[in-house]
Amino acid sequence: MDALILGGGGMLGRKLAESYAADQEATLSRLSLVDAFIEPAPPVGAGFAVDCSVADITDPAVTQRLVAERPDVIFHLAAIVSGEAELDFEKGYSINLDGTRLLFEAIRGEGDDYCPRVVFTSSIAAFGAPFPEIIDDEFILQPLTSYGAQKVMGEMMLNDYSRRGLFDGVGLRLPSICVRPGAANKAASGLFSNIIREPLSGRDVVLPAERSTRHWFASPRSAIRFLRHAATIDTQRLGARRCLNMPGLSATIAEEIEALRRIAGDDVVQRIHDEPDELIMRIVAGWPSNFTATRARELGFSAETSFEEIINVFIEDELGGQLP
Repeated sequence: MDALILGGGGMLGRKLAESYAADQEATLSRLSLVDAFIEPAPPVGAGFAVDCSVADITDPAVTQRLVAERPDVIFHLAAIVSGEAELDFEKGYSINLDGTRLLFEAIRGEGDDYCPRVVFTSSIAAFGAPFPEIIDDEFILQPLTSYGAQKVMGEMMLNDYSRRGLFDGVGLRLPSICVRPGAANKAASGLFSNIIREPLSGRDVVLPAERSTRHWFASPRSAIRFLRHAATIDTQRLGARRCLNMPGLSATIAEEIEALRRIAGDDVVQRIHDEPDELIMRIVAGWPSNFTATRARELGFSAETSFEEIINVFIEDELGGQLP
């Protein structure tokens, strides 16, 4: 199996590649990692060929060249994140919408005998308030951010191109992935990772939202399981509705901080400083906070059930299993 990861230089792209490289039972023969901003690093120990490149998916010639290699699975992770898409309207639509459509069109242009599996990362930002207490799989898509709108448009195209047999698509509405390693990005949801990662690293951090804010979470480890499972799932069970709410954990920021306190102590928690930011609070308040994710669970997707688990995944995967 040949696979292409768009957004291969990002956190999920990197971890997905590393997951395949570490899996002795992986059936990959070739993996192509593509990113618009940085050249991805090849995963260590891969038992298959790896190509790494910088490429702009908003250029039709580029997407056609990438798809001309006819990968069996395409992971479309490339996107401008939520906060940046809200601040830079044109950039968000150019990459999140136009880039997605150009990718899908490049696949269509390859002809009727080419029908790859396309795994598209959507987001819970596809939903907008007002919300029921728990969102089921029938709740209407009504985003309240440009990022959410762009993801919904991508979902609709994924459904339609799949319906027409142009490719075999699966869309994953990811929870906020937490705790993210590395430097903070421009995603509004980054605050949920920042208030864990930075204190554990001995640094003070600003909390720009109210501690009563409730949200929907899964770890990077769960996100990689989601992606790999979506690459092999029997899509006949999805019917015409190709996009799924992924499982996760519903928790408030206060509960998140208390989980950190139980694991690392009061001194670490005291490095969190409340400084409300109106833009961030408005964006986050427009996101859902709890899901049944019944369809996804029935199809074999699963995630953590406590925030301690999520923090411990970060400690194990990013800190060598030891608190600093």
